[in-house]
Amino acid sequence: MSAQGSSLSLQRAGGGRAVPAGIPFSRLVRAELRKLTDTRASRLLLIATAVATPVVIAVMLAVAAPRDLNYTRLVDFTQTPQKFLLPALAILVVTSEWSQRTGLVTFTLVPSRSRVLRAKASATLGLGLALIIIAFAVAAAGNLLSGLRHGGGSWAFGALGFGEMILVQLLTLLEGLAFGMLLRVSAAAIAAYYVLPTVWSALFSTPGLKGNAPWFDLNQAQGPLYTHDITATGWLQLLCAASIWVLLPLTAGIVHALRSEIKSG
Repeated sequence: MSAQGSSLSLQRAGGGRAVPAGIPFSRLVRAELRKLTDTRASRLLLIATAVATPVVIAVMLAVAAPRDLNYTRLVDFTQTPQKFLLPALAILVVTSEWSQRTGLVTFTLVPSRSRVLRAKASATLGLGLALIIIAFAVAAAGNLLSGLRHGGGSWAFGALGFGEMILVQLLTLLEGLAFGMLLRVSAAAIAAYYVLPTVWSALFSTPGLKGNAPWFDLNQAQGPLYTHDITATGWLQLLCAASIWVLLPLTAGIVHALRSEIKSG
């Protein structure tokens, strides 16, 4: 009873005004969003993504065949630099706590590590959604300009197409977060993220394994999302591949981050 009264008195400190008992989750998310843009590496990645998206459209308008100048193709191409660059940003937002030795401060101010990890994921996924919306808008502008080269200018994309591209973006970012949480060293996590799937894809391109590749290779399992013709079997293959490359490392990384000792140096 005394402990409860003490807690209430703390919450009513300062002339009887009620104050929050802890840091609001929205404030944690805002703090993690600042971390996404505070470092030189993260700023360079964001600038590269912002520059690459319109450049891709400009190149497409200049060199692509007129039949390829439609909204579906333009969205696919604008999403490519984001898929390549943003996972590194997702990795850095996690590994920076250990590589820059800020973890002790972060987890002292917010003892619940799970809240910090959720805030990092929310900030990263929220930024990813904002950037892909920008990519949709840039692709729309490019489709309007495609008439200058007598392009098709088709808008046949549909709500399902938007959902599939957003799913690709979210899976890509979650995979980056998974590698960052699991390895917690920036160089190792980035190298593993870009090298291991490439080696894995090469392995499953051999004749004996090629038929089963979509069940184990996330890149191949996502292929039908780009062509917007995924089947029920395709969804099962995507679920299986995502479990291998996203769910398993993410679960292991969360457990490791929650249980490992935080050191100042």
